[in-house]
Amino acid sequence: MGVWQTVLQGDAISLSVALLLLAMSVVSWVVILWKGWLLRRAVRDVQLSAAAFWQAADLHAARERLGHFDAQRLVLPLVDAARTLEQTAPNTLAAAGDRSQQLTRVLRDALHAVLHRLQFGQTLLATVGSTAPFVGLLGTVWGIYHALTAIGEDGAGFRIEQVSGPVGEALVMTAAGLAVAIPAVLAYNVLGRQIARIEAELEGFARDLRELLLHRDKP
Repeated sequence: MGVWQTVLQGDAISLSVALLLLAMSVVSWVVILWKGWLLRRAVRDVQLSAAAFWQAADLHAARERLGHFDAQRLVLPLVDAARTLEQTAPNTLAAAGDRSQQLTRVLRDALHAVLHRLQFGQTLLATVGSTAPFVGLLGTVWGIYHALTAIGEDGAGFRIEQVSGPVGEALVMTAAGLAVAIPAVLAYNVLGRQIARIEAELEGFARDLRELLLHRDKP
């Protein structure tokens, strides 16, 4: 008996568990493939954008150059945030404090917004990785319950064929839960390292940009 035949012979709860694991697997693989492609481009774009920025003659030219390299808009929000600071209305809390504090605030907010986009999907992968084994365990317990019920109904006269189906279903659910969880956990760790690398580069760029603008504003 094949795996699908073993699963399909179960009741509504068993089928629901199997469909839930299938949905979790499909969603997690979509996120894994999409984020893998996105972060690979993001690493390259951040490096090229930072290099293009510092090779420009002035801030206006740097902003124009970034438009050609920063396709994921990871560096541009930092530059735009610093530029919009000049348009802050006076006599407001946003304009309070010295120039250093204002730049720190706007660059921090822009950096957090960029990192929030990069982190999208990580929570889903962590959730799938931590819950899929327990969902599979639910199917396992339910299959064993069916096997024990069959034994209890027939007593000493039960046949192995009566419990082979529920036991096989239980084993399939355990394997399915692990098969869904393991790629999600591995992807979460690998993608998390890439995000941390991009975050470090963006933080360094934001710090250097802040120092540049402070030095430019000094008489």
